Amino acid sequence: MTTTTTPPRPRRIRTTWWKTATGLLLTGVMLFPVYWMLNVSFTRDQDMRKRPPDLFPVHGTLRGYRAVLDQQLPYLGTSLAIGLGTVVLTVALAAPAGYALAKLRPRGGSVLSFLFLVAQMIPGIVMAMGFYAIYLSLGLLQSVPGLIVADSTLAVPFAVLILTAFMSGIPEELLQAAKTDGAGPLRTFRSIVLPMSRNAVVTVSLFAFLWSWSDFVFASTLAGGGAYEPITLGIYHYIGNNNQEWNAIMATAVVASLPATVILVLAQRYIAAGVTAGAMKD
Repeated sequence: MTTTTTPPRPRRIRTTWWKTATGLLLTGVMLFPVYWMLNVSFTRDQDMRKRPPDLFPVHGTLRGYRAVLDQQLPYLGTSLAIGLGTVVLTVALAAPAGYALAKLRPRGGSVLSFLFLVAQMIPGIVMAMGFYAIYLSLGLLQSVPGLIVADSTLAVPFAVLILTAFMSGIPEELLQAAKTDGAGPLRTFRSIVLPMSRNAVVTVSLFAFLWSWSDFVFASTLAGGGAYEPITLGIYHYIGNNNQEWNAIMATAVVASLPATVILVLAQRYIAAGVTAGAMKD
């Protein structure tokens, strides 16, 4: 009777620990600005110019966050309204378009897909100038609906491409079964295609929200000086008016980052499935 033993694998251990260490180091370098933003947001004004600086807010203060609550809430509310409006408009336009390109296959569909790809390459400032001329004649400057429409032009082409790729992977047998049961294209889209495309819809919704939430070009061009300005302009004005109160500036940046961070954490599993949609087919 013989026994076999599994030989040790020291080489594998030696070749993987440095990869882990390198990954942790790079992650720390990338996250250090976020940590420093948090640190400064709790630092007192008199400790701001210490040499060397405090790595932790030893004498922490909430003065910056009180300033955010007093001055920045209207900007945050406007950004939230713009972000949610952009999501609704993007999904309402991109989902039917993706379904049509993926399953109905209209004439010239490949040309349309190429145009959606090209549309993402147009610089934002060029589009902003065009929107400015149009909104000036329509009276939509410095308005929330105007920013929603402008931000949607960035999100819709990307959303159509993602949804088209995902919906192309839906089995044709399901659509044929629905057609046999008497369902038309609209009913099939609403009852079968859209529920099965949940991951892709969540993905494009998140990206649409993030783009509108972080937009500065459209906001400064189309809403600057108006009654409804998003948080990006709020931070911009705040830096100009309070360039010595860095704890308040960083506190504003922290608060402005929270909605996007929370949404990203909650939706990450849907994003992984949505972004890789259409990458592999049977």
